[in-house]
Amino acid sequence: MHVALLSLLLSTGALPEEKAVLTDPPNVPPPITRTTPAKVLVELEVVEKVMQLADGVEYTFWTYGGTVPGKFIRIREGDTVEFWLANHPNNKLPHNIDLHAVTGPGGGAASTFTAPGHKSRFTFKALNPGLYVYHCATAPVGMHIANGMYGLIYVQPTKALPKVDREYYVVQGDFYTDADFGQKGLQPFSMKRAIDERPSYVVFNGSALSMVGDRALKGKVGESVRLFVGNGGPNLVSSFHVIGEIFDKVYTEGGTKAQEHVQTTIVPAGGSAIVEFKLDTDGTYILVDHSIFRTFNKGSLGMMKVEGPGKKDIYSGKEVDEVYLGDEAVATSLKATPSASAVSSAKPDGKALYVSSCAMCHQAEGQGVPGAFPPLAKSDFLDTLANKKRGELVEIVLRGKTGKITVNGVEYNGVMTAVAGLDDEKLATLLTWVTSSMGNKAPAFTADEVKKLREALPELPKPAGGH
Repeated sequence: MHVALLSLLLSTGALPEEKAVLTDPPNVPPPITRTTPAKVLVELEVVEKVMQLADGVEYTFWTYGGTVPGKFIRIREGDTVEFWLANHPNNKLPHNIDLHAVTGPGGGAASTFTAPGHKSRFTFKALNPGLYVYHCATAPVGMHIANGMYGLIYVQPTKALPKVDREYYVVQGDFYTDADFGQKGLQPFSMKRAIDERPSYVVFNGSALSMVGDRALKGKVGESVRLFVGNGGPNLVSSFHVIGEIFDKVYTEGGTKAQEHVQTTIVPAGGSAIVEFKLDTDGTYILVDHSIFRTFNKGSLGMMKVEGPGKKDIYSGKEVDEVYLGDEAVATSLKATPSASAVSSAKPDGKALYVSSCAMCHQAEGQGVPGAFPPLAKSDFLDTLANKKRGELVEIVLRGKTGKITVNGVEYNGVMTAVAGLDDEKLATLLTWVTSSMGNKAPAFTADEVKKLREALPELPKPAGGH
């Protein structure tokens, strides 16, 4: 717009008009480059729809714009916003919106109570810069929020934050279903669990699958990243952390003041934070709620895959893997010295090895943890390996395993870490005990067999650079 015309419009009280760019998570609209206020049109539609909450798990979400969280809204401090809320005619319920960025009764909720097949409008002025949550405030308010009705609106300060290479939109939410985590099928909302604050799922961007695998956030070595982080709740406080990164800056609670060099930041229910960091070396970085059982047992896990040349002076990767006896050697030396024949005849105890190496995840009776760790007791997966693919079983114990497996008709998708410190005899004893107890039946493993299977394992790939 011509400078003279803009000056005339401002002097007469009229503002230039534009339509807001709205984006689906994890994307963010581009920074606003204009330097004066405008009248901004924001149009948002409520859609009730079935979507995926986890692998094989569906849920009826109530959404702003068909996604959880709802569309990211970006405006500028001083803008006048004409806000339209439409309620799709196929929806079952009335809805409204409370934008925490609004100064006025209910944040707009009273002005936007909208029945299916209708739309409402109100206007507000963006007085305060910062990152704000918006959510439904129709009774019962908690239920509307718990079904996914929340998102973020960013009121960009008149002096914008410094430019970064990438911006992403991440919002945590807790969900309450009748069934426990991981049970397949369409799951109904549980008001009892919601009132008791016992979520079945705690996830980023509406699904345990939203930012993993091919959907992971992306970056390149040397780039700078800004995450607009929110917490829709409705109940839990988030301890937001990126494993392997330190936040260079955190604009706590979505405000305009920054802390520096932060490891984990609290994001309250109905609150937000802006975090910034530089991608110094390559690899996959894991986004978590550091209330860590939520991450590994309820779904609050995302990934950022960073490509580019690794910097060994910043992070070397594993350089040494040696045997370490620790207190075991000390304790042995303090005992009365047994005879040579007693030492040669001493045998490791299979159950004791299981308790020390496996029971923490797979549990004392081998029952596993639903949705997290598969059962070893009466396991068809284990039976197949122990009777037909014994070398593969040895490799799993020694090297760990990631990815999907199916055990007794139930799919698991997690990480098993390698079991360290097992010589051939201990590994044979452990495998024999596991595969011949807890309802399993397979031929015993011997130390000689394990030695041959270990030697036959394919060589691990070398890290980049051939070192």
